[in-house]
Amino acid sequence: MIPVNRFVGWFAPDQPRDRTDEAVAQDQNADRFVRPFVVTAGRTTPLLDGLRIETLVHAPPAALSAPLQFEQRTVVRLCQRPHSIAEIGTALHVPVGVAKVIVSDLAAAGHVAVRDAPELSTAAIERIRDLVRAL
Repeated sequence: MIPVNRFVGWFAPDQPRDRTDEAVAQDQNADRFVRPFVVTAGRTTPLLDGLRIETLVHAPPAALSAPLQFEQRTVVRLCQRPHSIAEIGTALHVPVGVAKVIVSDLAAAGHVAVRDAPELSTAAIERIRDLVRAL
């Protein structure tokens, strides 16, 4: 009979029985991790050219009822208010390149609209530069 652990459930026969809570939590998190290339079906190039990290993405409310994959549905929910591709990547915990592929797929299917962010003024760029230097 296989022993039961109160944190994980059933141990596989080859697993040690004296595992710490931290080791168990790491294994559970590793099982939930999905590699970014799986999300994009191995694609690294977006369908739409010209998507930048500051490109704003907005989804109409009708897109919420579309049959979408998990990440796409998350983007549509998030983009009920405009968000940049960089913010989308952060929300999905994926690299920006993966976020670009997901957004371009949604835009090609008509589920989101993309537009360039307004240009920053020289004063804003100088302020950003000063703040970065202060770090």
